[in-house]
Amino acid sequence: MSLYCGIACRRKSFWSYRLLSTYVTKSRYLFELKEDDDACKKAQQTGAFYLFHSLAPLLQKSEHQYQAPQHSLLELERLLAKFGQDTQRIEDSVLIGCSEQHEAWFALDLGLNSSSSINASLQKQEMETELKGSFMELRKALFQLNTKDASLLSTAQALLRWHDGHQFCSRSGQPTKKNMAGSKRVCPSNKIIYYPQMAPVVITLVSDGTRCLLARQSSFPKGMYSALAGFCDIGESLEEAVRREVAEEVGLEVERLQYSASQHWPFPNSSLMIACHATVKSGQTEIQVNLRELEAAGWFSHDEVATALRRNNPYTQQQNGTFWLPPKLAIAHQLIKEWVEKPNCSTLPA
Repeated sequence: MSLYCGIACRRKSFWSYRLLSTYVTKSRYLFELKEDDDACKKAQQTGAFYLFHSLAPLLQKSEHQYQAPQHSLLELERLLAKFGQDTQRIEDSVLIGCSEQHEAWFALDLGLNSSSSINASLQKQEMETELKGSFMELRKALFQLNTKDASLLSTAQALLRWHDGHQFCSRSGQPTKKNMAGSKRVCPSNKIIYYPQMAPVVITLVSDGTRCLLARQSSFPKGMYSALAGFCDIGESLEEAVRREVAEEVGLEVERLQYSASQHWPFPNSSLMIACHATVKSGQTEIQVNLRELEAAGWFSHDEVATALRRNNPYTQQQNGTFWLPPKLAIAHQLIKEWVEKPNCSTLPA
């Protein structure tokens, strides 16, 4: 018994003191902030805040790129005081990440109706003048941000939108209360816990072996073509969703498919984009466009797509019938680039 106890104690000591990777310690720190309101509030003291107004992030132009400025808690308190706002409004902020040095990052929207302040919204123009920046629609600015800011602001907008739309319990109708980190909301009357959710979306690049299929919706910017995409239905597997979407939108039957990658996408209401390559049955490539879903669709050769990828500034090259592709940050761009670099990447069995 004593021998077993000694082994167990040494084992415990090993796991307690072994060096953890930076990623593990960072993940556990974020978990602590999500679960412990006091720890999260303490983290705000040395943390950094990204500001929004009605879901539009505050950005500053730097040459050909936008940057998202950070503000300390002290700077934020001074700002709120200057505009006659109670600092309690800071409790509406949400945790969106942290640095490797455990500096916590938060996002706060000063334009949405506040659950902790009598004054629902701060004036946008006055705020922009004071902060020397502009509150810009994220969809317009997303592709001119660096990767870190784009990811953080996408997460922030999705969380802020979710909290704004889930202030009441769907069962009791009573107001729900967010925890300090914003990782959940609780109904005080029945203790139901609500967690932020993402809608799964399949995005699929279809190929017939030598060509790929690209399509556009009427809502797309002029001249832009992309892969097929659609929301997963309840009860569907990923494979079933891909096959159904391709059949619905272009009238083709998928024979093989291969998973590529996934990406959080904040539009329209926070989606998990699940990217796949797919091939259609040999000899069955005639497209029948569903005009209720798409404006146009067509087959494009390897050379045509490779040329489109090489265009430095597709936004200015929409004349003469040329088409352009989603910018590099979008997972659709990754799918298309994979196909160009390895056209047979979608030939694995489903």
